[in-house]
Amino acid sequence: MDTLTPAERSERMGRVRCKDTGPELVVRRLVYGLGFRYRLHNRRLPGAPDLVFPRMQKAIMVHGCFWHRHSSTRCKLARLPKSKLDFWLAKLESNRLRDLRNLAKLRRVGWRVLVIWECQLVEPRAVERRIVRFLKEELDA
Repeated sequence: MDTLTPAERSERMGRVRCKDTGPELVVRRLVYGLGFRYRLHNRRLPGAPDLVFPRMQKAIMVHGCFWHRHSSTRCKLARLPKSKLDFWLAKLESNRLRDLRNLAKLRRVGWRVLVIWECQLVEPRAVERRIVRFLKEELDA
């Protein structure tokens, strides 16, 4: 059973952002601090990736574990709500499938994509190493 009234739930859900989320801002600061410059949310690309590096044809997507259904067994942030389970299962699964379609479309048109999950940000150095490896590959070649 939901502990909030429908009006309270609506107000709370209205505060959920799709851009400029906390995890996304952390990744943006990391990338900028490493000296890389990027564009944000290019709507001409499938899924409007969070960070776009046009000359390299690379993109970084920052996924919230709950909303994008992180499937790692160690991720505690991808838990399901206790109420309206039938609604949430369908909603979150459609988000996950949309993400997979967008990744496939991006790759089909020649883009390389790195997905960073919200729970991975507890180890910023590890994320930083992944970002550097991703953005510098092929630059060194």
